[in-house]
Amino acid sequence: MTTVDKPTSRAVYDAGRRMFQLLFRSLTKLETMGVENVPRQGACLMVINHLSIADPALICATNPRQCLMFVADKWKHVPVVSHISNTFGVIWVARGEVDRTALKDSLDFLKAGWMLGIAPEGQRSRSGILQAGKPGAAYLADRAHVPILPVAMMGTETISSNLKRRRRAPVKCVYGKPFRLPTNGRARADELDKMTDLIMCHLAALLEPQYRGAYADHPQLKELLAAQA
Repeated sequence: MTTVDKPTSRAVYDAGRRMFQLLFRSLTKLETMGVENVPRQGACLMVINHLSIADPALICATNPRQCLMFVADKWKHVPVVSHISNTFGVIWVARGEVDRTALKDSLDFLKAGWMLGIAPEGQRSRSGILQAGKPGAAYLADRAHVPILPVAMMGTETISSNLKRRRRAPVKCVYGKPFRLPTNGRARADELDKMTDLIMCHLAALLEPQYRGAYADHPQLKELLAAQA
């Protein structure tokens, strides 16, 4: 049994994208950077930090490509979220365990040339800072031999509290440059752990310092920041 329904048509996706763009422009002070870094075609794994339930909508609003997002299957039982998710097309994944069906479906979509979006942290950060990553993203990138597109979001965790005060939250979405892992398609667990650190450091390099969390002092982050200087 597949973990995803057939992805919606591009026309339906674009209509939803315009709706989310209108919402973010009306309700937030949105700043988007680096959209030119998004590969216009071909398989790609997009990795994001995860601060808010609004994050997938922000990706839809800012990403010029149609993208399938991973969503925890607990949201299947929340009518509004479930309906929107199924309309746009998501890969439902069981959180806290190795979901082999979701992994297989993900590899199939990557082989077919799709862009998939995943939060390597595995869940929203309750603290608002980057948490330790899990190896799922590294596994997919390794097995599918696809480039990784890091996307950092900041401010989405404040949208709700700002709206209660009738304020527009400052929200930023930064698309980094795609990169590839040093991989042969058969990485072992210890190698996947190192690759996960590399992925998370690429994300941390796009985030403002207060969001870098578990990777704030990581040597690979310091190398990436030095290379950007």
